[in-house]
Amino acid sequence: MRVIGVCRFSYPALGGFKRMHDSVAAREAYLYDDARMTLRFRHFESLTLPSITAQSDGEFTFLVVTGETLPAPWRARLHDLAAGVPQMRIVPMPPMRHRTAMQQAVKAALGRDDTPSIQFRLDDDDAVSVGFVHDLRRYARNTRALRREARYLAVEYNRGHTVRLSERGIEAAEARTRFWACGLAVMFRPGDKRTIMSFAHHKLHHVMPTLIDPRPDMYLRALHEDNDSGPAPPALTPLDAERRALFRDRFNVDEDRVRALFAAPPAPAG
Repeated sequence: MRVIGVCRFSYPALGGFKRMHDSVAAREAYLYDDARMTLRFRHFESLTLPSITAQSDGEFTFLVVTGETLPAPWRARLHDLAAGVPQMRIVPMPPMRHRTAMQQAVKAALGRDDTPSIQFRLDDDDAVSVGFVHDLRRYARNTRALRREARYLAVEYNRGHTVRLSERGIEAAEARTRFWACGLAVMFRPGDKRTIMSFAHHKLHHVMPTLIDPRPDMYLRALHEDNDSGPAPPALTPLDAERRALFRDRFNVDEDRVRALFAAPPAPAG
């Protein structure tokens, strides 16, 4: 059973954002603005990358899809980060529809696609539990009979935390959600034409059997000024010692590291 994750990293898609632009050039100018790129890298290095590198089951592929025109200094920084993560593949793509680009990236990674796969998507400012891949494989083993009858099977983890990062550290609130992308995965049969990007994440349960596990803390979802997914919840509070240890042990997210990344001067793009 192969496990493949896909992450959009400042990819200049034709659509796929709530913020609209009149041209590809205008979208690239927005995406590659120095202040925005600094913010995205701070979150990626604070949340996404630590949780991916610390997976207890390291047999998976993590695709980071970005634009072919990503400015050279940012591209170099991304490749430097990937150099220490054997599971991470940087996939530059020309501008096209968001879902089409992500689907092509996943299909290319699948290659001959002759074994079942588990696929997930993750934003570049979110994190998953370090046991995420391991737990997905456990569910795959325990659902063989159901998967013989169902073309697709989704797994949703609906418990996690909403977080805001800054030079002061981490503020957070517990979250119980419905079909957020950061807590989902779908199991596919070999050779299927569809991928995780063929489905709207909030409607998976309309088209396939879905297992919902409300028990583990499985994700961290970031909120910030460049967030594309709605307003903040009413009450985010600083981490106490218990939650600080939880974030470190369960997500490999260290508050001191967050403070250091957000306090550092912005990295110049030129």
